[in-house]
Amino acid sequence: MERIDRRSAEQLRHYTIHRHFQKYPAGSVLIEMGNTKVICAATVEDRVPFFLKGTGEGWVTAEYSLLPSATGVRTQREAVRGKQSGRTQEIERLIGRSLRSVVDTKAIGERTIMIDCDVIQADGGTRTASITGAFVALVEACSTFYEKGNIFPVKDFVSAISVGISHENEPILDLCYEEDSQAIVDMNVVMTGDGRFVEVQGTGEGRPFSHEEMVELLRLGEKGCRELISYQKDILGGQLVWLVGREG
Repeated sequence: MERIDRRSAEQLRHYTIHRHFQKYPAGSVLIEMGNTKVICAATVEDRVPFFLKGTGEGWVTAEYSLLPSATGVRTQREAVRGKQSGRTQEIERLIGRSLRSVVDTKAIGERTIMIDCDVIQADGGTRTASITGAFVALVEACSTFYEKGNIFPVKDFVSAISVGISHENEPILDLCYEEDSQAIVDMNVVMTGDGRFVEVQGTGEGRPFSHEEMVELLRLGEKGCRELISYQKDILGGQLVWLVGREG
């Protein structure tokens, strides 16, 4: 099978993460996965949700938005419609859960780290790109208040990728929009650096899928996540990589 962009079935799209993309957030990146581009920014606020006040624990949460010009057909701003779509809320919860899975909230202290993920160009995999890029911004943000000798708030790496079964019945990694729109099976995989899964979202779009197909999709997802985590480490550099999982 020849894919749209001539990649092999097990090949990621070309990817890059540009650090320090914005001036004002404590951490910010531009992540590009093929033609998908997302700005991920992390802001540290000295407050917590009401249910955490006085506990000494912090919180990590996320907001996600798609710019009107990010897609081929203009998408109306949700602020104009007066409410978020169910899709946006689902993606925000996914990003937040994924990041909190590798965070020690006690080590944050009574702070909230707000992650903003703004899609400036969409070509499939926006939610998985948001998680992968947001992690790098999160580490940057935590390094701004970390004090030597304490526990670093980020315990492990996390990344995410899409996998699926093409309309030609072949398992493929990192679907672009055209592949995703025609896929028989669509799945998103979120995985930590130690190889554990945070979330697996799989749907039989055209037909049910077998246990054997699920195992193959998870294998592809793990392969993609490991490659992206290796890249996250390269981008963060020795000092910040050394901090992740640091307990003193």
